[in-house]
Amino acid sequence: MSNADHTATFPLPAVARPVAKTAAAPAAAPRRAGLGPRQLLLLSWAAPVLLVVVWEVLAQVGYVAPHVLPAPSKVVRTAYKLATSGTLLADLGTSLVRAAVGFVVGGSIAFALGILVGFSRLAEALVDRSVQMVRAIPFLALLPLVIVWFGVGEGQKIFLVALGVAFPIYINTTLGIRQVDPKLIELGRVQGLSTRQMISRIILPGALPSILTGVRYSLATAWLALVVAETIGAQAGIGFLAMDAREFLRTDVVVLTIVIYALIGVVADSLARLLERRLLAWHPNFGGAAR
Repeated sequence: MSNADHTATFPLPAVARPVAKTAAAPAAAPRRAGLGPRQLLLLSWAAPVLLVVVWEVLAQVGYVAPHVLPAPSKVVRTAYKLATSGTLLADLGTSLVRAAVGFVVGGSIAFALGILVGFSRLAEALVDRSVQMVRAIPFLALLPLVIVWFGVGEGQKIFLVALGVAFPIYINTTLGIRQVDPKLIELGRVQGLSTRQMISRIILPGALPSILTGVRYSLATAWLALVVAETIGAQAGIGFLAMDAREFLRTDVVVLTIVIYALIGVVADSLARLLERRLLAWHPNFGGAAR
């Protein structure tokens, strides 16, 4: 037997064993230096906090006139007075109810139409052109006609919110269904999945990232539509509070309403992100990255 054959018959020498231990080393290696989730969250608030501090300083030294832009401390005192009197909470609750009802109505209709158009070319031919034409019309152009239809009551406001919410959800639902990987659909057919199983296990989960993106956009659009709706004939709501303050040159109240809209937008977007992480826990770019 040759030396090469003789060597091949023996097990691996002990020298080779540390190689396996080295391969497993990255699992025990110290975590890579970087900012954690809490540090990143604090960093994301650094710019807004700095802006408020600069704003307060400029207002206190008189560089910014109080009737043009009141100091943040003045806005906080105004918020406290309105909250303790019950006015602010009542108007905020009214706006939240309008936004929620409009979101549910518009989102449900848009989701149903998006699924229908996403699965059927015939439905696309019948529905999509009309939807895109209505989407191109600005809110302010529709407002006179909506007032004729619904008056200046709650129906007008909910209709405008539902209309604004519908388009992002409709477009992203349709797009998400159309962009599902054909290889996954082919794999489902090979596995013998029924049409219902194909939709529930492959198509809708594959379209979910796009659908949730539409939800995030629609949350912002809901408040934009509500601001427009509450400027006409409203007797309560954050928009009404802003319009009423404008009549009396209460810039502190106007700024307060703007801040409330901004905070509501941040909270709504955070809830949408949380929903993404929960529903897309299987997705490496959403749930996987959050673990």
